[in-house]
Amino acid sequence: MLTGVLIDWGGVLTTGLSDAITRWIVADRIDGDHYREVMREMVDHAYHGDGESVVHALERGEIDGAAFERDLAARLLTLDGVPPLAEGLLTRMFAGFERVDAMYEMLRDVRKNGVKTCLLSNSWSNEYPRDDWDEVFDAVVISGEVGMRKPEPRIFHHALDLIGLGGEECVLVDDIEANILAARALGIAGIHHRDADSTIAELETLLRLTLRRAR
Repeated sequence: MLTGVLIDWGGVLTTGLSDAITRWIVADRIDGDHYREVMREMVDHAYHGDGESVVHALERGEIDGAAFERDLAARLLTLDGVPPLAEGLLTRMFAGFERVDAMYEMLRDVRKNGVKTCLLSNSWSNEYPRDDWDEVFDAVVISGEVGMRKPEPRIFHHALDLIGLGGEECVLVDDIEANILAARALGIAGIHHRDADSTIAELETLLRLTLRRAR
């Protein structure tokens, strides 16, 4: 029986990354096609490539956000054919994230039923809204704060240790398939998040609970 939920933040407890990025592309007049090509290459290398990258360093907190912003800005172009302003680039990119209340209500609900919860997030030097985290999480693991990143096995082991459970007792909810596959290799069940309703339905089955849906 599963008694623990490990859960991602961006794109899971918030609205999707693609929506936020689309808003930023319009606001900053970014060449969207060029941005997607650059980011596809960077993210693909971060999850599937050989060797270290600037994304690895950022997510582990080995470089600060300002250094990454300068690196990323130099790779991008605006519609005017010049690089965008580097300062504050990450803040502007993620400004469109919106909280998904149904997911937070689900976390409160599972905790009331004795299920342990742990935030497990790869950070991009971003600020997190932590006001009610004591109500929804038993533990918090943010990659840049612990010097580890998903899908590295050690960050999953660290999260499991914090909530005192084994991998076979937990499920990971994440929107990146590589992280789900890494968790499953450690015996952790995985839910590839696409929307709140389908994720909550899958959790009901795995946790054998009936969960409320916030509207």
